[in-house]
Amino acid sequence: MASGWFYLSCLVLGSLGSMCLLFPAYWMQYWHGGFAWDGSILTFNWHPVLMVAGMVVVYGAASLVYRLPQAWVGPKLPWKLLHAALHLLAFALTVVGLVAVFKFHNHRKIANLYSLHSWLGIITVFLFACQWFLGFAIFLLPWASLWLRSLLKPTHVFFGSAILSLSIASVTSGINEKLFFSLKNATKPYSSLPSEAVFANSSGMLVVAFGLLVLYILLASSWKRPEPGILTDRQPLLHDGE
Repeated sequence: MASGWFYLSCLVLGSLGSMCLLFPAYWMQYWHGGFAWDGSILTFNWHPVLMVAGMVVVYGAASLVYRLPQAWVGPKLPWKLLHAALHLLAFALTVVGLVAVFKFHNHRKIANLYSLHSWLGIITVFLFACQWFLGFAIFLLPWASLWLRSLLKPTHVFFGSAILSLSIASVTSGINEKLFFSLKNATKPYSSLPSEAVFANSSGMLVVAFGLLVLYILLASSWKRPEPGILTDRQPLLHDGE
């Protein structure tokens, strides 16, 4: 049942990931006028969509590359390249999302990086950048010794999960902050839980559910890529569907 549960989890994860992308996009389109790149509030609307896409959905998918049973056999290099490429895509989406919010703030003469959400978010992006460049230098380029890779692998794995956790915290705090700014008039305050608040809160819960499922798959020992010499003992379990 191990492989069956894995693919069922991936199916659920794909559905959650799709909703994580669609909900913020619909929120910004329906309640906040859509998207533009002119420095207006419509420029800001790219920020929540791209940050969820990059730091949560694509980042989560990239983290699970080595959990695919197909990655357990054959050369590891193609999976390393896919892992690095997906993380690079996640980082590119994140950078564009940051540019959108800075562009909006500078156009409106709003201070940057003053809220707890922004502090948490920029630290998360900084750690992500360090994680990617160190991972590229140590685990993808051929110069590093096996001893050095073995020494740094637990740290690399820890920060991978930690960055995803910080990303979830950044996204949910950002959703909350946006709602406080948007729903502060007397006719429909946030405390009255209008339809926008229900929808946006639901978007945050989807992000949390997606992230927790990614972390569960990462931590499940039966789905980890076997170390050299162990694979031959585990392959029959996959073939037998156990």
